[in-house]
Amino acid sequence: MRKHLRYLILLLILLFVAVNEAVNKMRTTSWDEPLWVSIYAVNGDARNATDKYIDSLESRDFKAIEEFVNREARRYGVPIEALEVAYKGRLLSHPPQPPSGRNILQNIWWSLKFRAWATWRAWSSDGDDGDVELFVSYYDTETTQSLRHSVGLQGGLIGIINAFADNSYRGSNQVVITHELMHTLGASDKYDAGNMPLHPQGFAEPYRQPLYPQTRAEIMGGRIPLSPLQANMPQTLGQVVIGIHTAAEIHWPIDGS
Repeated sequence: MRKHLRYLILLLILLFVAVNEAVNKMRTTSWDEPLWVSIYAVNGDARNATDKYIDSLESRDFKAIEEFVNREARRYGVPIEALEVAYKGRLLSHPPQPPSGRNILQNIWWSLKFRAWATWRAWSSDGDDGDVELFVSYYDTETTQSLRHSVGLQGGLIGIINAFADNSYRGSNQVVITHELMHTLGASDKYDAGNMPLHPQGFAEPYRQPLYPQTRAEIMGGRIPLSPLQANMPQTLGQVVIGIHTAAEIHWPIDGS
């Protein structure tokens, strides 16, 4: 009986989450007014070098994200500035990191914990919360050469981004942050299991001739395809576009619709 009750409670929670995310998606992709995106920095490895890097961050370090999305929105005919991005500084509390495996139950449990953590943080905060909240966990490059997967919860309006605490990675960090931001708005990944962009939806110019090499990445494709077997990570948002498939997923007008 207790086991069935636990399952019932879990199903009710998941139903609430699903309905809440559907409402959020409708609200945030109507594009009647700009979305407020709040970005917070977290010291992911408790190193002094990471602390110093976070201390150096300013609002202008995230301005490129706002400029990129607004530029692309204008290209699709969105009649307003789509985003306003605000850097809210350092958080001392840490969001729960997603599990490293692909176990469905573990991922569901983590997503519920992440939502609960973000909700509690917002309730206990004195500041204004954004429509979308992104938590960037920074790591010192002296001790970390690869990062755990970043996650933006589709419709959840929250994301955790793992990034390098190094100025030379500032541009690529911005690309990853923007990728996860698009996830929160309902955009899907457009690359395969080998991290190669899918054609045509994961290509910036899917119908150019010759097809390779591409010169830019589609934001959800993640990489610049150079050949059928090679693709490079873009180093700045200047090397990225929002393709028509992604634009449709976040309800930007396509062909005047």
